[in-house]
This record gives sequence, C-alpha cells and structure tokens, in this order.
Amino acid sequence: MSSRTPLIIGITGGSGSGKTSVTNAISDVFKDHSVVVIEQDYYYKDQSHLKFEERLNTNYDHPLAFDNDLLIEHIHDLLNNKAIEKPVYDYAQHTRSTETITIEPKDVIILEGILVLEDERLRNLMNIKLFVDTDSDLRIIRRILRDIHERGRTVESVVEQYLTVVRPMHNQFIEPTKKYADIIIPEGGQNEVAIDLMVTKIKTILETDVIV
Repeated sequence: MSSRTPLIIGITGGSGSGKTSVTNAISDVFKDHSVVVIEQDYYYKDQSHLKFEERLNTNYDHPLAFDNDLLIEHIHDLLNNKAIEKPVYDYAQHTRSTETITIEPKDVIILEGILVLEDERLRNLMNIKLFVDTDSDLRIIRRILRDIHERGRTVESVVEQYLTVVRPMHNQFIEPTKKYADIIIPEGGQNEVAIDLMVTKIKTILETDVIV
C-alpha cells in the first residue's frame, strides 16, 4: 500500500438490485491493484447473548441489525494503515461466528451493503457514493431465484418475507438514501456504460499523487 489516503467507495441499493455485481465489476478491474471489498453483511450484530428462538426474529433489513460502530472503527483502522479482523456472520446460528478474516490496508476500499448510506458517519468517510437503482419487480425475481437455488427456500417463504420485511424496510430505509448518492446506476451490473465511467473515474484518482 502507498502512503496516500485510501479511496473509499460506498455501493448500495436494494436487495437484488445488482450492487454486488457492480462491486465485483469494479473490483475485478483493479484486482491487480491495491483494493479490498468490505461487505456490510459481515457486520451484523453479535446475538450470542440471545436465545436461538429470539435470534430467529432478527430483521436483517433494519439499520439496528448492523454493528456500524465496529464497521466504522475498522474503516478508521484501515485509513490509519492498520490491519483489521473482519467478523464473519453465521447465518445458521443467527449470530457472529468466532472466525474472523484478516484484512490488510489497501489504496481502494469498497464498502458494499444495503444500508451503507443510511448512517451519516459512514457517508462522511466515503469519497464516492453509488446507488444501484433497479425496478422492484426485477429485484424480487432475482431474490426468489437466489434464495431458492442458494438457500433452499420455497417461493412462498421468499415472497412472504419480501412483503412483510424486505419491501417495507426498503421503502423506509434504503430508498431514501438515494438522495445521498453521487452517482445512481440503473440496472446494476448490466449497465456497462455506467461501470466503465466509474472505473475511469477511479483510475484518474489513483493516478494522482494525492486522493482528495
């Protein structure tokens, strides 16, 4: 890592919006450079103090589900050229795992998650803020396909969760953060033009002596 101040890019959007595809597309371009992705999903709060039955009621789409204090502390550590131990979340036990992942400081930090723009403290750390904006019908289709194939869930359970939790939380907490974005990318990873423009911008910044 160089002595420059790291560039922090925030990428957000609703569940199934394609924000992970955008994150991967950008990070792939810089895979031979100094870049790291920090997923907000890894920073769900530890719930080991709760009974398992109580953990089942966790609303993972609510801001209070995240340990932003730890996330912010870790970003500050990376900014100060210190390695961090990124937590790992155990979705089977609905609490934080004892395992951690060592993350070394990098020149580019991509912070990705559904609510990374909701917390003003996180926003203030970002140099570039992206919102991946995808129609709700596409997002629910993607979520259904993902949860069925990757998580063994039924269509009924996915739709019920979407209607009772995901959709209202999106409308209340995620959609309003669009106003904080510097760039809005429609249709996620399919929008090659927007991604190319973003990559060009990042390259321009990295080629300068000082990141501002």
